[in-house]
Amino acid sequence: MRTYHCFWLLFWASQPHQSFSTPLSKRTSGFPEKGKVLELSGNNRKELNRSKRSWMWNQFFLLEEYTGSDYQYVGKLHSDQDKGDGSLKYILSGDGAGDLFTINENTGDIQATRRLDREEKPVYILRAQAINKRTGRPVEPESEFIIKIHDINDNEPMFTKDIYNASVPEMSDVGTFVVQVTATDADDPTYGNSARVVYSILQGQPYFSVESESGIIKTALLNMDRENREQYQVVIQAKDMGGQMGGLSGTTTVNITLTDVNDNPPRFPQSTYQFKTPESAPLDSPIGRIKASDADVGENAEIEYSITEGDGSEMFGVVTDKDTQEGIVTVKKALDFEKKKLYTLKVEATNTHMNSRFLYLGPFKDTATIRIVVEDVDEPPVFSRPAYILEVKEDVQINTVIGSVTAQDPDIAKNPVKYSVDRHTDMDRVFNIDSGNGSIFTSKPLDRETLLWHNITVIASEINNPKQSSRVPVFIKVLDVNDNAPEFAMFYETYVCENAKAEQLIQTLSAVDKDDSYGGHQFSFSLAAEAASSSNFTILDNRDNTAGIYTRKNRYNRHDTSIYLLPVVISDNDYPVQSSTETVTIRVCACDHRGKMQSCNAEALIHPTGLSTGALVAILLCIIILLVTVVLFAALRRQRKKEPLIISKEDIRDNIVSYNDEGGGEEDTQAFDIGTLRNPEAIEDNKLRRDIVPETLFVPRRTPAVRDNTDVRDFINQRLKENDTDPTAPPYDSLATYAYEGNGSVAESLSSLESVTTDGDQDYDYLSDWGPRFKKLADMYGGADSDKDS
Repeated sequence: MRTYHCFWLLFWASQPHQSFSTPLSKRTSGFPEKGKVLELSGNNRKELNRSKRSWMWNQFFLLEEYTGSDYQYVGKLHSDQDKGDGSLKYILSGDGAGDLFTINENTGDIQATRRLDREEKPVYILRAQAINKRTGRPVEPESEFIIKIHDINDNEPMFTKDIYNASVPEMSDVGTFVVQVTATDADDPTYGNSARVVYSILQGQPYFSVESESGIIKTALLNMDRENREQYQVVIQAKDMGGQMGGLSGTTTVNITLTDVNDNPPRFPQSTYQFKTPESAPLDSPIGRIKASDADVGENAEIEYSITEGDGSEMFGVVTDKDTQEGIVTVKKALDFEKKKLYTLKVEATNTHMNSRFLYLGPFKDTATIRIVVEDVDEPPVFSRPAYILEVKEDVQINTVIGSVTAQDPDIAKNPVKYSVDRHTDMDRVFNIDSGNGSIFTSKPLDRETLLWHNITVIASEINNPKQSSRVPVFIKVLDVNDNAPEFAMFYETYVCENAKAEQLIQTLSAVDKDDSYGGHQFSFSLAAEAASSSNFTILDNRDNTAGIYTRKNRYNRHDTSIYLLPVVISDNDYPVQSSTETVTIRVCACDHRGKMQSCNAEALIHPTGLSTGALVAILLCIIILLVTVVLFAALRRQRKKEPLIISKEDIRDNIVSYNDEGGGEEDTQAFDIGTLRNPEAIEDNKLRRDIVPETLFVPRRTPAVRDNTDVRDFINQRLKENDTDPTAPPYDSLATYAYEGNGSVAESLSSLESVTTDGDQDYDYLSDWGPRFKKLADMYGGADSDKDS
């Protein structure tokens, strides 16, 4: 009962100020043995004696979000040592002490200075102590107490997302899970129903529903079809206080998309298609497109096309365009309008991804009929064979027909055809062809040994339309006839020793034949008729296409006869028989006892006389080096000679030689002496020209000085005449600067450079009569009038 009375009294005392305190659940030590608690209730007037008990409280409760104008009263601290004489003061420390919470040091009343929010800090831990004002010492140990903030429903539920996006397959059963939404409430879940959230649906019925406790959204309507409606917007509300009246609420939006399933079969928009294609359409070329529509999307709308039946199933094919889901009809085999003009096909469109749930809706395929009309085109002639092989003997006469080719127009009109030989394949024009019937004949002699095969191309083109043409290769093989006589396989030049004995073999002969022999060549060797009886040598045919030359007598004298020419007749066994006479040169030489040649009458066969190859190469190199040295020496000497400024004789032009010399004024006595102009006798005899490189010093021709001529104009004229007659002067106009002409000179400029600027018309036609040397000058001046006229 004592505990109950203490709780009631403290609650009653703090109720007007919205604060609560609870009695101590256990006793604390550190206080005087005898403490007194003032009477707080009118029902209990007597004092209660408690041993080792100092505080009447352990924790306070304070409501959050206080809206009053005064400070919020928390509670009162009191010590048994307080006699009410003001000798004690109460101090407070801990969370918010002095700032958020204040205490009256005399009375022990605690107040909150501002509004508190439980969501920011739900518990404050403070420490209290009573101190003697006079001594400043605590009268009892420091004790700790708690202030808890009581929650009120001041926070509405908040969803974890502002907008939810979810999807569910179309045609799903009722109750299929879609998505779960979650809302949280910041209020205290352990105090009342402030944080108890209940979910409800505000928008989206009757298609979807939500579980009130879990927030799970499910389908609520059967057979929702994506093809009818794909997007749904559902609004979910979360309300605290268990959904009761006065609770706070929050909402969120859920966007739900119905995903596609394969519940629609493909369908052709029309049952029959018709296409046209020319008969010349190349293989695998498209001739038309078909498309079946499917209300599904993605892989559920993928379609595979195929030809199931029809008379054109071997001539045409159909492939699927994966990007557009169209069926492309293509040509598989070459078409021929003259053979067949119309084809009929049956095409089937089938879904590639089936869903067994919806097979009851029917077969997921559709068929359509395609009619293909083949159009006629003007086709080139067609040869009867893809290639021709002809044979002809090499001895055939010119203009002999060796074979023929045939081509005709495959069109109904059957236009006439003409033939020709592609001359790029028969550059020598060995063959020709009859343009009317295609007969091929020779126009030049043939030789199998020169060329065995002739590969030509024959062109057949329509007479009415030459652009329509076709080509065919013709391979002509030249057959061999025995038209070549056998001959020696090599040039034979042998020797016989002076001490040779009779019937001695000195050389073995062999022969070759350019002709072809299917059974193998058979050659026979014999001496020519004119040498058979008088020859010093004999021929023995070995019957294996070889023969041996044997001596007929003992000993030969090279001083009597040094060289023997032995005619040998070689014949074959083909028809007609061909034979040739070849000559073998036999020299008589001196030999040792072993038969090894030592020397011959004429030049040696084994050791030829003369210089060796290395010696000849060395001599040739010496000659080349000598020639190069002479050429370089001549070039260096030529560079030292003077080179005139104008090399070409026809290069006639005005030339100004600039020396870039400038006088230094009147005080410069080294630049030029004007006295020379006034005194012609002061001319230096060794003055050289500066416009060419000097090589030979020409002595200038001295003219008698005009002593009594003081006029500068006469002096200049005299010098001009000297330059005109001077052989060392260049053959062109040269502007010589004399630096002084005198006052009022009537000579004016002596150069022809200013003649171009004169207004007077001059006739230069006489330059054309001066010969080829002045041709360029005549072209320059004589054509001036014509240029102006143009």
